[in-house]
Amino acid sequence: MEKQILNGNWNLKIKGKDSGLIPEKGIPVQIPGSVYSALLAGSYIPDPYYRDNELQVLPLMDNDFTFSDTFMAEKKAGEYDSVLLRFEGIDTLADIFLNDIFLGSTCNMHRTYEFDVAESLREGENTLRVELHSPTRYIKEENEKVYTGGSWDAMEGFPHLRKAHCMFGWDWGPRLPDAGIFREVSLLYIAKSRFDSVYITQEHEEGRVTLDFDVALELFTEEDNTRIEVIVTDPEGRTYVPAEGADPEDYHIVITDPKLWWPRGYGEQPLYQVKLTLFSGDGAVLDTYERRIGLRTLTVNTDKDEWGECFAHEVNGVKIFAMGADYIPEDNLFSRINKERTRKLLSDAAAVNHNSIRVWGGGYYPDDYFFDICDELGLLVWQDFMFACASYELDDDFERNITAEIRDNVRRLRHHACLALWCGNNEMETQTLDKAWKPSIKQKYDYIKIFEYIIPHILQEEDPVTFYWPSSPSSGGNYDDPWDENRGDTHYWAVWHGNKPFTDYRNYHFRYLSEFGFQSFPCMQTVETFTEPQDRNIFSRVMEMHQRNTSANGKIMNYLSATYLYPKDFDQLLYASQLLQADAIRYGVEHFRRNRGRCMGAVVWQLNDIWPVASWASIDYYGRWKALHYAEKRMYAPVMISCEETGELSERPFCVSEPHPILVKARLHVANETMQEVKGIVKWKVCLPDSSVLLEGGQELTVPALDGVWLDQIDLEDFEERKIHISYAFIVNGEVVSENSCLFTAPKHYFFEDPRLSVRAEGNKVTVRAEKYAKNVMIGNADGSLKLSDNFFDMEAGEKTVEVLEGNTDTLSVRSVYNIA
Repeated sequence: MEKQILNGNWNLKIKGKDSGLIPEKGIPVQIPGSVYSALLAGSYIPDPYYRDNELQVLPLMDNDFTFSDTFMAEKKAGEYDSVLLRFEGIDTLADIFLNDIFLGSTCNMHRTYEFDVAESLREGENTLRVELHSPTRYIKEENEKVYTGGSWDAMEGFPHLRKAHCMFGWDWGPRLPDAGIFREVSLLYIAKSRFDSVYITQEHEEGRVTLDFDVALELFTEEDNTRIEVIVTDPEGRTYVPAEGADPEDYHIVITDPKLWWPRGYGEQPLYQVKLTLFSGDGAVLDTYERRIGLRTLTVNTDKDEWGECFAHEVNGVKIFAMGADYIPEDNLFSRINKERTRKLLSDAAAVNHNSIRVWGGGYYPDDYFFDICDELGLLVWQDFMFACASYELDDDFERNITAEIRDNVRRLRHHACLALWCGNNEMETQTLDKAWKPSIKQKYDYIKIFEYIIPHILQEEDPVTFYWPSSPSSGGNYDDPWDENRGDTHYWAVWHGNKPFTDYRNYHFRYLSEFGFQSFPCMQTVETFTEPQDRNIFSRVMEMHQRNTSANGKIMNYLSATYLYPKDFDQLLYASQLLQADAIRYGVEHFRRNRGRCMGAVVWQLNDIWPVASWASIDYYGRWKALHYAEKRMYAPVMISCEETGELSERPFCVSEPHPILVKARLHVANETMQEVKGIVKWKVCLPDSSVLLEGGQELTVPALDGVWLDQIDLEDFEERKIHISYAFIVNGEVVSENSCLFTAPKHYFFEDPRLSVRAEGNKVTVRAEKYAKNVMIGNADGSLKLSDNFFDMEAGEKTVEVLEGNTDTLSVRSVYNIA
C-alpha cells in the first residue's frame, strides 16, 4: 500500500452571513487546521482567548465553510486495485467532493472515514473539496425535533452531534465549537489486499509469554495468495518469529525470559516492536503493520472483601494504587495540539509521580502519540468513551454511527500497554437516575442499551481482554446504587461543590476516587495574557468570563475566608487561591493513601486546561505549574509521610463557638507504594513560630511493600494550638525521602512571625534562607517560566536548596503565607 499525504496549504471560504469577513477567493488554511486557526493566522478575528472575545467569534460557527485543495496524484489509479481517500479526523458535518463528484458525508469527528476514489481520481490535477456545515445550527435544529438535555454549561442540543462536547462549552472551557480537518488526510493506493485489523493477545506463564495474532485482511481482488510475516523484536534487538513449520494461519510467537511492562514506580517500561508484513504471491510488499506492545497482564480487581468490593488496577498480579489526574483536551483549537506539547504535559505529570491518567469522556480520543508516550512513561490510561453529562436519543442511524466510532477507536488503541480500562461514559448513570438533564423514559432505557449492551458487545468482538466499566462513577451498572461508597469508583465533590471543609474527606473510604478537585486561579503572568489592568479583580466581567463554573470565584473567596487572612492585593489573592487548592487535594490524597487496600485510587480533577482560566487544573494552559502540581509530587511520592492532625479545623472551625477544650493531637503515617519494604527513621518536632523546638521524637520504622504503617499518637493538649506546628520527615539511608509540616489551626489564626526570606541563585540551584518558620514558600521569576524540583514548600529556620528545571533565575522573588496580609 502506498500513501500520499494531502496535508499542507489548503483554501478556506466562508459561506453564509459572514462571508464578507475574508476575501471572496478565500484564505490559506494549514491542514491539519480549522476555521478559527486560519482566521487567527490571517488576523481576521481577534484572539478568542483574550478578554471576552469569545462572544465575538462564536457566531461565526453559524456559517458553512468550504475547505479545498488542488493536488497532483502521485500514482495512476488504474495500476491499483483500489484507491481510497482517508480522513483521520474531520470536524464534523461534511460533504466530500473530488473533482466535483460527490463521495459521501461525515457526521462524527471521532471516526476515521474512507471514500473510494478510483473512478474520480485523475492522473493530472485534482480538486478536493470539503463542505463543512454549521455545528451550531445543526444542534439547534435537531434539538427542536427531539430534546436531548446535557450540561447547562454547554450549548443546548450538543448531544445530537458526535463532536467533542466541550467545544460547545463546559464549566472550565469556552463556547468555541470550531470546524475543520484536525488530523491527516491521505490517498491510499492499494494492491490486492491490506490489513483490516490485528489483535494481539498474551498468555503469561512462568518464564514465557505467548503472543497470539488475530489478523483480518481486507481483500480488493478475488485472489488471496498472500502470506504474512510476523517478527517481534525485544528492547535489546533480539527477534522472535513463529515456530518453524507453524500453521501460517495460526500466528503464535513465544517470548522467553520476558521483560514485563509495569506502571511508573513499580518497575520498568520495556516495549517490544511488532511488525507484520503482508506479501503478495510474487513477494511484493502489500502492507505493513507496526506497533509497540508491553508484556503485561492488566485488569481491574473487583473481588469481594471485608468492606464490599475491591476496585483496583491489577498489573502482573499486583494491585496498584492509582495516583494521577484527569485529562481534558489541551486546546479548544485542536490543530494546536501536537506531539511535543502533549509529551511535555505528560512528562510533567510523570515528574510529580503520577502513575495513571483518565481521559475524560467529554473531549476526544487522543492521537496515537498520546498513548505511545503513556506507554513509555508508565502511565495507566483510564479511557472514557466520548459520552458525558448528557442524554442521548438512540435510533438506527445513531447506533450505526457510534458503533463505527467505538470499533474504530478500540482497534486503534487496544494494543497499548498503558490501556487500563474502557469506560462507557462520564457521570451519565448517576445523572440519568437523578434526571439531571430531564431524560425521557425512552432516553433512560436508551442509556442501558448503549452502555450495557451495544458497547459491551462491540468490545466482546474487538477487545474482550480489556476491562470494561459502564460509567464513571458506577458500582457496576444496571442503575445499582452508583453512589455506593463500598463498590466501584466515585466522583466526590462535597469539598468544593458542597462547600464542605477539607477535613470532610476523612469521613469516607471510597474504593477508587476517579474525580475530586478544588479550583484556583492561575498565576499573575497567565492572567495578564487575557486581561487588561482594569480587569484584574476576580469579580470583573473578564475574570468571570474566564471562570466557567457559576459563582465559583465567590466559592474560592468563601473557602479563603475560612482559611487565610484577606490578601492585600490581587497577586496575593491568586497565590492564596493556589494554596487552598493544594491543601484541599492534599487532605484527600493523604487520607486515601493512609487507607490503602480499602481505597485504591486517588485521581485528581484535573491535570490541564483547555484555555487560560480559573479551574481545577494543576498545570495551567501555558504549562505553568500551580502549587497543586508541586504538592502532588509530595503527596504522590512512592514513600510518603503524612500527618492526620486534630485541632481547630476539625474540633472548633469557628472561633466564635462557645469556648471549650478541644483535642490537639497528631498521628503520623508512612505509606510505601513500592515493591520492596522500606526501612528508615521517622523524625518529628513540635515548634513555635520562630522554629524553636518544644518537643521532638524519632522512631526506626520498617514499612512493608505496598502497605503503610501508623505511628503512635502525639498528644499536644498542653500547648496553645495557634502557636505550635509539627514538622516531620522520613529518612532512609541518611536521605530525607518525604517531609512536610502541619498546623493545628487555620493559617489565618496562626501566630506567624516574619521569616525574613531571602533567595539566591548559584548555577542551576536556588537557595532560600528563612530566619523563622515559613509556610508555602513560593519562588518565582518575572515571566513565570520558572520550574523547580520543589516549590510552595514549608521550611523551618535555615536554608533549603532546590534545582532549576526550566526558566531563568535573573529576577527571583520569594514569599510565604506570612506575606498574604
